[in-house]
Amino acid sequence: MRTKTTPTELGTEKIGKLLKQYAIPAIIAMTASSLYNITDSIFIGHGVGPLALSALAICFPLMNLAAAFGSLVGAGGATLLSIRLGQKDYETGNIILGNVLVLNLVIGVAFSVAILLFLDPILYFFGASPDTLPHARDYMRILLYGNVFTHMYMGLNTLLRSAGNPEKSMYATIATVIINAGLNAIFIFGFGWGISGAAYATIIAQMIVLAWQFKFFSNKNYFIHLKKGIYKLRKKIVLDILSIGSAPFFMNAAACLVVIIINQALIRTGGDLAVGAYGIVNRIAFLFIMIVMGLNQGMQPIAGYNFGAKQYTRVTEILKKTILWATVILVFGFIIVELFPRTVASIFTTHEELVNLAANGLRLIFLAYPLVGFQMVTSNFFQSIGMAGKAIFMSLSRQLIFLLPCLLILPNFYGTNGVWISFPIADSIAFLVALIMLTHQFRSFKKKEKEAMQND
Repeated sequence: MRTKTTPTELGTEKIGKLLKQYAIPAIIAMTASSLYNITDSIFIGHGVGPLALSALAICFPLMNLAAAFGSLVGAGGATLLSIRLGQKDYETGNIILGNVLVLNLVIGVAFSVAILLFLDPILYFFGASPDTLPHARDYMRILLYGNVFTHMYMGLNTLLRSAGNPEKSMYATIATVIINAGLNAIFIFGFGWGISGAAYATIIAQMIVLAWQFKFFSNKNYFIHLKKGIYKLRKKIVLDILSIGSAPFFMNAAACLVVIIINQALIRTGGDLAVGAYGIVNRIAFLFIMIVMGLNQGMQPIAGYNFGAKQYTRVTEILKKTILWATVILVFGFIIVELFPRTVASIFTTHEELVNLAANGLRLIFLAYPLVGFQMVTSNFFQSIGMAGKAIFMSLSRQLIFLLPCLLILPNFYGTNGVWISFPIADSIAFLVALIMLTHQFRSFKKKEKEAMQND
C-alpha cells in the first residue's frame, strides 16, 4: 500500500531546485496548452480558410469569459489549497477539493445555458459579420455544450499542481494537446467537419483527460482525495476561493472586454482580415505569455506555502528568481518576432494579405514585451500569497485603465496601427506601477523578517 505523501519540501528544499521542479512541468504544460490553441488555428487556417480564422478571433472574448469563470474557481482553489497545506491542514484541503469540483459543475452549466440563449446577438456584438458568423456560431456552440467538462478539467489540473504533483498536471495537459491534434486532423481533413471539427476535438480531448484526473483523486492513499462529506459547499471556503480567484477572474473578464473593443476597432479600420490578423498575433503573443504563466504556476505553490509558514525570506527569493526567468523568456520572444514576423505569421496561413497584416501587428505589439514578464509575475505573486486586492488592481489597471483608453482613442488617428501600438504603451505604464507596488511589498517583508528575528 502506498503511504500518504505531503508537500513539506516546499518549506525546506532550496528555492532554485523547487522552482525548476515545479516550474518546468508547468511551463511544458502551459506551452502545450498554448500549442493546443495554435494547433487549432493552424488546422482551421489551412483546412477551412482565412474567414474561419477571423471567426475564431471573434470567439476569443467568449473563450476569455469562460476562462474567467474557470479561473475564479480553479486559481482561487489552488492558492487556498497551497496555503492550507503550508499550515498542514489536510482535512480542509479535502474539503477544498470537493468544493472546487461542485463550484465548477454549477458555474460551468450556468454559463453555458446563459450564453447559448443569446449566442448570435453576442457574437454580432463581439464583431462578427454575416461572413464570419456561421463559423463562429458552429465553433462556440459545441464548446459551450462541453464547457462544464472544460471547467472541471482545468480546475482539477490546478489542484494537481498545488497538491505537489506538477509532473502529473503537465502530463494531463500534454495528453490533451496530443489527443486534440490527432482528432483535429481526423475531424477537419478526414471527415470534413470544418471549424466544428476543431471544437469537437477540444471537448473530447478534455473529457478523456478529466476521466484520468477523477481516477487519480479517487486514490484513498493520497493525502487529499475524493470522499464523502467534502462536496457540501462551505460558506467560508467558497468565499475564500472566490475572493482569491477574483484576481484572475477580473483579469480574464477585462481581457474579454478588451478583445471586444479590439475586434470592433479592427472591423472598422481593416475589415474581417484585420480581425483574422489579430487572431494570429494573439496566438503567438500568448505562446510566450503562457510560458510565463507556467513559471507563475510553478511559483504559486512555493510562494503560497512559505507565506503560510511565515518564511518571508524564501517568499522573496522565489519572487526574484521567477521575475528573472520571466524577463529572459519574453526578451527571447521579442527578438524572434521582431526579426522574423512574416515567417511566424506564415505558419497559420498562405493568404498573402493576411500574412502582411499579421506581421505588422506582431512587430508593433511586441515592442515592450521585455517589460511584460515583471508585471505578470508581480500580479500573480500577490494572488499567490492571498493579497487578492493588489492582484486585482494590477490586472485591471493594465487592461482597463491603460490599454482600453488607448484602444478607444488611437485607432481614430492611426487606423489599424493604432490598435497595435496601444499594447506597448499600456505594457510600459503597467510595468512602472508593478515596480512601485513590489518595492513597497519588499519593505513590508523586510520589516516582518526583522520582527521575527527579534522575537527569536
